[in-house]
Amino acid sequence: MLPIDTMHMLSNLLARLIALVALSAMLAQPVAAQGISILRDAETEALLQDMTDPLAEAAGLGEGAVEVVLVGDSSINAFVAGGQRIFVHSGLLNAAEDAGEVQGVIAHELGHITGGHINRFSEGVGNATKITLLSALLAAAAAFAGGGEAAMGVLAAGQQAAQGSFLAFSRTQEASADAAGAQYLSDAGISGRGSLAFFEKLQNFEFRRGIPQGQEREYGRTHPLSGNRISRLRDDYVADVAWDTPTDPDLQRRFERVKAKLYGYIAPSERTLTAFPEYMTGIPARYARAYAYHKDARMDDALGEVDALLSAEPDNPYFLELRGQVLMESGRVDEALPPLREATRLTGSNPLIASMLGHALIATEDRANLDEAEQVLRAAIGRDHENPFAWYQLGVVYGQRGDTPRARLASAEQQILSGNPQAALVNAGAAEQALERGTPDWIRAQDVQLQARAQLERMAERR
Repeated sequence: MLPIDTMHMLSNLLARLIALVALSAMLAQPVAAQGISILRDAETEALLQDMTDPLAEAAGLGEGAVEVVLVGDSSINAFVAGGQRIFVHSGLLNAAEDAGEVQGVIAHELGHITGGHINRFSEGVGNATKITLLSALLAAAAAFAGGGEAAMGVLAAGQQAAQGSFLAFSRTQEASADAAGAQYLSDAGISGRGSLAFFEKLQNFEFRRGIPQGQEREYGRTHPLSGNRISRLRDDYVADVAWDTPTDPDLQRRFERVKAKLYGYIAPSERTLTAFPEYMTGIPARYARAYAYHKDARMDDALGEVDALLSAEPDNPYFLELRGQVLMESGRVDEALPPLREATRLTGSNPLIASMLGHALIATEDRANLDEAEQVLRAAIGRDHENPFAWYQLGVVYGQRGDTPRARLASAEQQILSGNPQAALVNAGAAEQALERGTPDWIRAQDVQLQARAQLERMAERR
């Protein structure tokens, strides 16, 4: 029989081992399951896509193959989470001063995609876990032999080695993505100046936080120190034929507008009005103030800024979209329809703008508008099937017509996209029972039920 002290030590070792294995499993969970706030805006998404497409072409992925998603988070960050989607934090756009800086970040993230780094993440976790398991077994053997202090020392050393293994793996991936990103910028004819400028911003952030820059400090980091990244990349960037190529002026103009618009949408109104006082009459400043006034329910002031924008560019669909939004949300729904119709036409039925038009048509409470609402909402869903707002509005159209089965199917589509699989399962099941057997909607109701059950199973596994 083992001594009580040894049994206690083995119990503690086992508990720590279980905790470490559980931590590895948690780290391996997909980022999509962590609950992030997605911001949708037609103009911003179009800009990010146009920034990405030449780089995706250079990376051999093809135009339109990579989607950029805007995350409502003030931290300076971007990441990939499986597939060909890049997530960019709003804080990164706010910190950047030049469109080329954002393109430098996108190029780096493309390096993660082409390098298969997300798929290889489990490799790094697995190696670290193996080290942890081996150290735990050696610690247990030492404990059996009566070497309590030796056992704890072995376990501590194993944990440190496991952590070092994983961090080194992560730094290697980051360095690989840096190199790949530099190549994609070069192949796309985009200067590396923006990339270097952004790394310098990150380095200044490290300085402000008092992060030591010594080489030995890199050991405990998932990313190489920004100074080291700059040193490795600078010579290649400067030697590249694209080094003196200026940032695309059209992208820069659009970036400045989007950045101001985003600031006006996210920041407290008083901060926006301080950053963009009334004497600033450029388009970015007016854009930011329009959103600040709109948030404060100062509708006349908001419309004044939008009208000034439209006087400069009468056919700008995003200015028209904003005018329609302000009018609709101030209760002037009938007045909102013409600018929203024109914005929808000019953008070829952009899903987000068309969804707003559909919402406005329904809000008129005029049944004569239901056919047009269904048409524009169907067009929106045809281009963006993962649009819960459009599905919800389409369900309202069917509900007002008394078409309950299709209303319930549209509701199920909205719920499966909004993370409510139980409600989606119930509504899709009810729709299937009422719809004509063999029709496309009947088949779709079955598909939604399968999706809902799969989501419920994944949720049960995570508990």
